[in-house]
Amino acid sequence: MIVSFALALCCLGAFAVSFARDRRRLRNGVFLVPALFFGLSAVLDAMDFNAFGTWVKAVVVFAVIALGPLCVAALAVFLVLNGVTMLRREGRRLGNLLSLLLGLAMIGYAVLGVLALVLNWFALFATLITVGLVVGYVSFLFACYLVYSLIYLRIPNRRADFVMVLGSGLLNGKVPPLLASRLDRARQVFEALRARGGAPMIITSGGKGPDEPVPESHAMAEYLVAAGVPRDRILLEDRSRTTAENMRFSDRIMRAAVPDYRCLVVTNNFHAFRAALLARVEGVSGEVVGSPTAAYYWPSATIREFVAIFRDRWKINLPICAVLALAEPVLLAVS
Repeated sequence: MIVSFALALCCLGAFAVSFARDRRRLRNGVFLVPALFFGLSAVLDAMDFNAFGTWVKAVVVFAVIALGPLCVAALAVFLVLNGVTMLRREGRRLGNLLSLLLGLAMIGYAVLGVLALVLNWFALFATLITVGLVVGYVSFLFACYLVYSLIYLRIPNRRADFVMVLGSGLLNGKVPPLLASRLDRARQVFEALRARGGAPMIITSGGKGPDEPVPESHAMAEYLVAAGVPRDRILLEDRSRTTAENMRFSDRIMRAAVPDYRCLVVTNNFHAFRAALLARVEGVSGEVVGSPTAAYYWPSATIREFVAIFRDRWKINLPICAVLALAEPVLLAVS
């Protein structure tokens, strides 16, 4: 109990320092999740289950042994069903297949594990252990990303000179529902800042794609004006093609107007934390708020965002995965 409690305090302290320095870091989640885990372990160690009776101990033991695998199985089934929904509603694109592929991979791993045990197939068992170590590391990072990104979305932000809206593409020259959700959220943030006595400006950020009749930022501005936002409170950033360019070019506009500005960047909730990471890299002074996304769309989109974050940090993640992959030849050598 003492060891778990000490580890929880250390991780919590590291989280507090890192969070105070910058909310927009993945390492905040890497500190927070172990703090929660060790804290829960300390609480469970401190509890005297004998005082509650034998049946309580039996329930706790069952929960520890059986609940984990049952949750994993339920997650796999959910991901497969969600993947089917994504295919039906969004079409057959790789980004829409992620939840389906992950769910099938989880089921396939379990089937191969049973096969290795039944056939006493050590080579396959060693391979599965190696894959499990790599998957365990990736799953830990995903848990850190997911937990902290959900917390990040709920951190209040009360001051901003600018509200920047990230573009997501037009459909036949019009604002599609996904982008409309961002613009509606930006208008809400804009009105809330004005109600507190601020005088914010809205920046619509997005250039003209090859299949778009007008720059995205122009269509976004027209949508906001139609929704009641004064035209003279809207600035246009119409050169960007990527999220990084959204940040970079909008930062120049804001810095030219208010050198020590603060801003709130608006995007969809599944994209918010990755956008915050990019904002830090590009030197944007501000935080990110999220707009609602359809529930069926969220799992695949969240997986896609994590894959992008994991890829962007390949210099750290690739060597760790390579070291974990050495488990298979070691196991085979000692067998």
